[in-house]
Amino acid sequence: MPLQIVRQDITKMDCDAIVNPSNENLIPGGGVDAAIHFAAGSKLAAACEKLGGCNVGEAKLTRAFNLPAKYVIHTVGPVWQGGNHNEKKLLISCYIECLKLAESKNLSSIAFPLISSGTFGYPKDQVLKIAMECISSYLRGAEMLVYLVVYDKQSYEFSKRLSSNIKRYIAECDGQAICRQAFMEPRSCQPAKEYYESSFEYAAPSSSLEDVLCNLDESFAEALFRMIDEKGISDVECYKKANIDKKTFSKIKCNKNYKPSKSTVLSFAIALELTLEETDHLLETVGFTLSHSSKFDLIIEYFIKGGNYNIFEINEALFEFDQPCLGTGI
Repeated sequence: MPLQIVRQDITKMDCDAIVNPSNENLIPGGGVDAAIHFAAGSKLAAACEKLGGCNVGEAKLTRAFNLPAKYVIHTVGPVWQGGNHNEKKLLISCYIECLKLAESKNLSSIAFPLISSGTFGYPKDQVLKIAMECISSYLRGAEMLVYLVVYDKQSYEFSKRLSSNIKRYIAECDGQAICRQAFMEPRSCQPAKEYYESSFEYAAPSSSLEDVLCNLDESFAEALFRMIDEKGISDVECYKKANIDKKTFSKIKCNKNYKPSKSTVLSFAIALELTLEETDHLLETVGFTLSHSSKFDLIIEYFIKGGNYNIFEINEALFEFDQPCLGTGI
């Protein structure tokens, strides 16, 4: 299942488990830890006392009590000491051990905060990158819905260089559109009815409607599976790279007339590393197109033109510009 970045209060996440970044004694602390204990109620602290603490990089589980989630997975992240004291290795261990614990309990959904990025001082941009990389890597061999929860814009740090480049690309495309509009020849001042009649001429069809309908182009599903074969990748590799869950992929496979959302089409285009022309063709099978009047479309086009098909990096950019992420639609 997909990895989704969401802007939300983690204590309000309705999923199987949420992750609590705690301390080695599992005593209620500050930040996210304090918020989770406050929302769960006093029984959570009592349950933590019975766990006998937790080492840095490890994870332990309790019930969630008053939280919408079923369980809380407690983990202890590293304190930032400049980056030369195994901080990265320990942080990766936090995410992986939480995922392993969730999978061992047959949990299907889990929500993570940016571990160690608060009072422990780990740079937020590094935490985000590490979290995205190790979670996406783990999901290649697991079926699980994972949320990466950020509370607000200040807790999320996106590449300023990439953000600047995308803004420049969007501005250039907007400028080109304005130029085209400025140099377009004005319409003649004909009355509306006369203009309409002079602009459209009726031509009798050379074939019957029945003949036309017997010669439909390939459907989205037919085009998708043809492209998968042409790219020489497996079905599983494709839907995982597309950040699409197995259930949605099965629906497409079982129904050649399946009508996906635009987001889903583009998710597969990214997974298959299609060119802009190939992406346009896949979109056309369900009546969509890339438009320069859409910020979402321009961001996708920017990454395809740049040859960057990392769907999680693309989703970071979409999230930064308040656009829906890929892989979350149906």
